[in-house]
Amino acid sequence: MRIRASPTGRAFDEKESTMASLQELLDQKAALEKAIEATRKQQKSEAISKIRALMSEYGLTVSDLSSKAPAKTGGSKGSKVAVKYRNTATGDTWSGRGLQPKWLKAALAAGRKIEDFAA
Repeated sequence: MRIRASPTGRAFDEKESTMASLQELLDQKAALEKAIEATRKQQKSEAISKIRALMSEYGLTVSDLSSKAPAKTGGSKGSKVAVKYRNTATGDTWSGRGLQPKWLKAALAAGRKIEDFAA
C-alpha cells in the first residue's frame, strides 16, 4: 500500500483514491446511460408523433407503409430489344443498338439504304 501526500498536504491511500475515482466514474456512467435512454425514448416519441401527423395529413394507413414499391417500368437488364433492321435474304437482324453488323455495313457500302432493311 502506497501512501503519499495530496496537493493539499493531507496523506491519503492511493489505492483508496483510485477506487473512489472508479466508483465515481461508474456512477457517472450509470447516470449517462439513464440520460441516453431517456433521450432515446423522447426522440422516439417525437418521431412517432411526426409520423402520425404526416400519415394523417396525407391520409396514409399502416398498410400503405408495408406495401411494396411499384415495379419499375421499362426493360430489365439483359432483356431482348425489338428488331429494327432485318436482312430478308439471310434472316440476319439488328436492333439498332451498338455497332452495325458486318452484313449491314457491306450492304450500305454497296449502295443500299438503311431504310431498305427496316423490320
